[in-house]
Amino acid sequence: MTETESITYDVVVLGAGPVGENVADRARAASLSTAVVESELVGGECSYWACMPSKALLRPVIARADARHVPGLSQAVQGPLDVPAVLAHRDYYTSQWKDDGQVDWLNSIGAVLHRGHGRLAGPRKVSVDGPDGERQVLTARHAVAVCTGTRALLPDLPGLDQVRPWTSREATSAHEVPGRLIVVGGGVVAVEMATAWQAFGSQVTVLVRGKGLLPRMEPFAGELVAESLKEAGADVRTGTSVTAVTREGSTVVALTNTGDRIEADEILFATGRAPRTDDLGLDTIGLEPGSWFDVDDSLRVTGSDWLYAVGDVNHRALLTHQGKYQARIAGAAIAARAAGVPLLETDPWGAHSATADHGAVPQVVFTDPEAAAVGLSLAEAERAGLRVRAVDVDMSSVAGAGLYADGYRGKARMVVDTDREILVGVTLVGPGVGELIHSATIAVAGEVPISRLWHAVPSYPTVSEVWLRLLEMYRDA
Repeated sequence: MTETESITYDVVVLGAGPVGENVADRARAASLSTAVVESELVGGECSYWACMPSKALLRPVIARADARHVPGLSQAVQGPLDVPAVLAHRDYYTSQWKDDGQVDWLNSIGAVLHRGHGRLAGPRKVSVDGPDGERQVLTARHAVAVCTGTRALLPDLPGLDQVRPWTSREATSAHEVPGRLIVVGGGVVAVEMATAWQAFGSQVTVLVRGKGLLPRMEPFAGELVAESLKEAGADVRTGTSVTAVTREGSTVVALTNTGDRIEADEILFATGRAPRTDDLGLDTIGLEPGSWFDVDDSLRVTGSDWLYAVGDVNHRALLTHQGKYQARIAGAAIAARAAGVPLLETDPWGAHSATADHGAVPQVVFTDPEAAAVGLSLAEAERAGLRVRAVDVDMSSVAGAGLYADGYRGKARMVVDTDREILVGVTLVGPGVGELIHSATIAVAGEVPISRLWHAVPSYPTVSEVWLRLLEMYRDA
């Protein structure tokens, strides 16, 4: 490895996914010289193996499911999906796994891209092992921002490497439909990929160790999604964990704690995420390799005045949109400190405080039906010691739901802090609710009083009238 001379920048960003790109954008907007280090594709996990390809796969699945419940259209969409067309559309949205466009964007903002594996090399220093065998040392005058994200966490099962299991990467980038697919896990990746591949023609078996799907959401969310998966032909088994897995020729065999032997063509493990920090040089700054970072609300690492950890690596909210939000906050904080601002706005909801991480995190699960939530579930609010009341409404009770689809099935819940008379959580499950959740996010993040929400009139006849039903239920109970 040949080492070249050190290069100094105001800010060095490790990782060029959406989070790193946003940190770089904010730093450049403040006229700070900025380097971005990336070992794979500029655009990161979200662009090539997560958000974009998975939603490109799921969009036709959900559109067909909705259309099958619309009179005058249902008979026209009873046939199978054009899977090659769906996969080609997915490939388009991943830019065929090429990052030229994203590199052009980085160049347009004036950030300098260093390709290679970056590691911390002591305070304010990053060494980059490039593809050409050269090592560069980058020094940051003001900040190093670690935005390296996470990787799939595989269980410790003997022989798993020989099985060649799918992770989220293979599930979102595969070009052949397996005849049979085992999905291990019950979280977002598991239910979304089970939804997609079942619709593409796989016989999907979902093995869930816990009591139900989507355990981080209100229980009814997982129940409605499980019901729909079963109706689509999937086999959903709860209380089931994989104890051993082998590949016999082209067949994967999974043995379970219930004594079952399940055969499939592929097996997807969607069993959690681990931080990409194991080969990041954390030991050079007194931190444990492979660990999550602990940060304050400006995303600065505890005990440091120069190191920031933004996005999934800090384990606050493992969602792309939340990581981008953190990046905007971190970028503003880095710029302010570089400019010598004596006092940052770090109070809740201040310009340099990622307050939403604590109680206003939105999420959409793109299944049939969709599940969307923001803020705290009822159980989370109660564990936090809040005095709360939950109000539930059957979403089919509003006229807009019936117009949206015959036999519309869904449920809405709002969790009200009864001391402050504000919403602290909202969950919506049903067709199309992903486009409704931002109104709930505004209500939760803005701490809009219930009395003021009465004056936010939902348009008729839309599914958003569920807001009126929820407020009426709360008032009249």
